[in-house]
Amino acid sequence: MSVVSKSEQCNYFFLKRKTDNDMKGEVNVAYVPDTGDLEKTGTGPVFIKNGKTDIISVEEPDSEKRAQWGNGMEFLMSCIAMSVGLGNIWRFPYTAYQNGGGAFLIPYIITLVIIGRPLYYMEMVLGQFTSKGNVHTFASLAPGLGGIGYGQMVSVIGVATYYCSLMALTLYYFFSSFSSVLPWSMCEPEWTNCVNASGSAVKANDSLSSSEYFFSQTVLHEKSQIDDGIGAPDWKLTLYLFASWVCVFLVAVKGVKSSGKVSYFLALFPYVVLIAILIRAVTLPGSVEGILFFIEPKWGELLNPNVWYAAVSQCFFSLNVGFGSIIMYASYNDFKHGINRDALIVSGMDTFTSLLAGFTIFAILGNLAHELNTDIDSVVKTGGTGLAFISYPDAIAKFDTVPQLFAVLFFFMLFVLGVGSLVALQSCVATVLKDGFPFLKNWQVAAGTCIIGFLIGLVYVTPGGQFILTIVDHFAGTFNLYMMTVAEIIAVMWWYGLEDICLDMEFMLDMKVNAYWRICWAFVTPVLLIIILIYSLITMKELTYGSAAMSTTALGFGWFLLVFGVCQIPAWMLWYMHKKRKLGGSEMLNATFSRDHWGPKDPERNKEWREFKKQAWEQRKNRGESRFKWGIHSRYGSGSERKNSMTANRDRKESSSRVMRVCSRVVRETQHNCRVSVCPDSIPASYCTHIYAPIGSPAN
Repeated sequence: MSVVSKSEQCNYFFLKRKTDNDMKGEVNVAYVPDTGDLEKTGTGPVFIKNGKTDIISVEEPDSEKRAQWGNGMEFLMSCIAMSVGLGNIWRFPYTAYQNGGGAFLIPYIITLVIIGRPLYYMEMVLGQFTSKGNVHTFASLAPGLGGIGYGQMVSVIGVATYYCSLMALTLYYFFSSFSSVLPWSMCEPEWTNCVNASGSAVKANDSLSSSEYFFSQTVLHEKSQIDDGIGAPDWKLTLYLFASWVCVFLVAVKGVKSSGKVSYFLALFPYVVLIAILIRAVTLPGSVEGILFFIEPKWGELLNPNVWYAAVSQCFFSLNVGFGSIIMYASYNDFKHGINRDALIVSGMDTFTSLLAGFTIFAILGNLAHELNTDIDSVVKTGGTGLAFISYPDAIAKFDTVPQLFAVLFFFMLFVLGVGSLVALQSCVATVLKDGFPFLKNWQVAAGTCIIGFLIGLVYVTPGGQFILTIVDHFAGTFNLYMMTVAEIIAVMWWYGLEDICLDMEFMLDMKVNAYWRICWAFVTPVLLIIILIYSLITMKELTYGSAAMSTTALGFGWFLLVFGVCQIPAWMLWYMHKKRKLGGSEMLNATFSRDHWGPKDPERNKEWREFKKQAWEQRKNRGESRFKWGIHSRYGSGSERKNSMTANRDRKESSSRVMRVCSRVVRETQHNCRVSVCPDSIPASYCTHIYAPIGSPAN
């Protein structure tokens, strides 16, 4: 069946032979239907049957074509804005703080090079090649693999809901920064053993900074344990949470075309503020000791698998690997966009930002340790997000000139960073909903996801909310995400095949895949991910929030999130098998894991790709090479072979273009009337698609 669309002046019939063999050289003749030939199918298109060889459908043109970035720089800036977020500002310094400073830095850089960057590039390739979101990308790879995308949605929803609660905290600090005296800079009378954040007095070892008291007592009203419940939401934080989701809605409702323009500001503004704070931080007493703690590794910690696991999870969280947001953003690219350059730039900028934030935080921690007369690794007793909401405000309070200005800029920066990252997460959920329910409007999807996100987020603005945040981050935002990423790379590189994906990339980017990517994808990245995951499961310890133990109910909720996310993979496989159960055993399995729907979305490009793949595998077969040897040959073949291959690709595209031009010239059309024409016999049937005729008029 061929699909056509209506115009104001005439109806366009695309009469297309299914295959050359079906028609056996016969010429398609336009058929003018009468009223009895029209068949309505509910709300769907009108099917017109001629009773002979052709089935034609008339369909309204798509109301919303898939958007694309205005230019390549918008995509690059959007990726930087998505990846450079709160994960770099608070999670990276906190994770490094938990894992011994410099002992964490080395594993982080290594895992970034051999795990984070290859995964980032792979997800860019998947999105741009298929022009689909993450769920439909894996479902097109094989219907039974769609569960990988849905499993990623569990992590996306969990992280997005608590992510916005962090934005609510930034709004609380943002508006508090307009006070004549920063409220966290001075101790309150009821705060015992408190040292002013704006001063430099040295207190005893059991002292706490006023910024830490302000965060735990004034902002969070934090509980010491949640055995008796998490409490009711704080009304101020609830208002800030609502305002945060409203901002996300206003950005998400416009789509990528408007967000691409804003990405320049979202990507570049944070560096101005961070560098200004770093300059001030390194001038404080004790900052050098803090920086040395950050860069000097404890070599024994390199043998600790938990440090490597933390480094990998930080790569995922910081780069947004495994969430599906990279696949979604890349799906709005032009098919030939050079994403290999973008992958290197974004991952490099993300690392630079993390290190910049790390130097800033540890310079401040060194100063706090100096003032409190204690060790750096015990200077902050509040865990989790508290590090950013204690250390950064503490540094700002020490500014001699208008600290309020720096506080306003800093927390505004945190908020816009959060918006850039959260919009990407929200868009992942919205894409799944739009794919499943295409009749929904963009604003309806945006409003629905933001309202549900706000209601779930109320949990995190309670006195026990930071306990729940720690649980969701650990089980859904880290553990489940890790397992989904392992499943993702196994499905793409081991099940679909390294050489197949490399051929897809060669067709899309017109360049060979180098040895670095091949080695990482084929062996290093998946094997290291599996080893670290297994060891982490064996050596897992009971989760705590700071020094407080989690309740049994809270831990049970965390395990439920993990099991629910992981079970998406087998659940969707079983569902599809059940759907195809009438086919029988082997055919049912073949249908469940079929690759028939994989390939570029554009039909003509899909046809070219299939021909390209066919020729490539025929060359391998003619040489009699093994899969591994053929991969080496295709990468390191002679220069003349590579040149001949590229020339053949160019000639193939030019030939295709000539065929389409010849076919389009034989179509005759006037201003108010359309005439039927057919392609000459010399034109392949697959290209003969543009044949016009008005309903109710004689065909000529």
